[in-house]
Amino acid sequence: MIENPDTLFKLISHGVYVVGVSDGERQNAFTAAWIMQASFNPPLLAISINPEHYSYRLLQAGGVCTVNVLGQDQCALAEHFGRSARDKMAGFQWQKGKTGAPILSESLAYFDCQVSHYSDAGDHKIAVCKVVAAARLHEGRPLWYQQTGDIDGSSGLYT
Repeated sequence: MIENPDTLFKLISHGVYVVGVSDGERQNAFTAAWIMQASFNPPLLAISINPEHYSYRLLQAGGVCTVNVLGQDQCALAEHFGRSARDKMAGFQWQKGKTGAPILSESLAYFDCQVSHYSDAGDHKIAVCKVVAAARLHEGRPLWYQQTGDIDGSSGLYT
């Protein structure tokens, strides 16, 4: 048994991101914290995603995404994109990446990616993605998952 898993897992340092997905005209965005660099050559990112979510279906169909790095003053964005809602992308400025995936204009930086392959990971899937473009958009310090408290409700998900 793991004592206080919700508290202990938050001690693993990782950032908070908005992942934009696209299948042509259909687009969505969601908050993710389980993202990491997986390779130098080629540059790869590994993204953990719930296969029950609409965004996963778009990612599978379109095969492209962006990873948008949030700043420490953007916890409200993390909370907004962590919800399930119709047209949650409305009211924000988006750019189109090289792959066609949406880039959140107010993020600190972005990585524009094409999916390489998937792997099973318990109740999630890992999308391993090749970075085809990336840029810094704004100065600032990244938002850390631990700084978000329990906005994702994860404390109730451990068995």
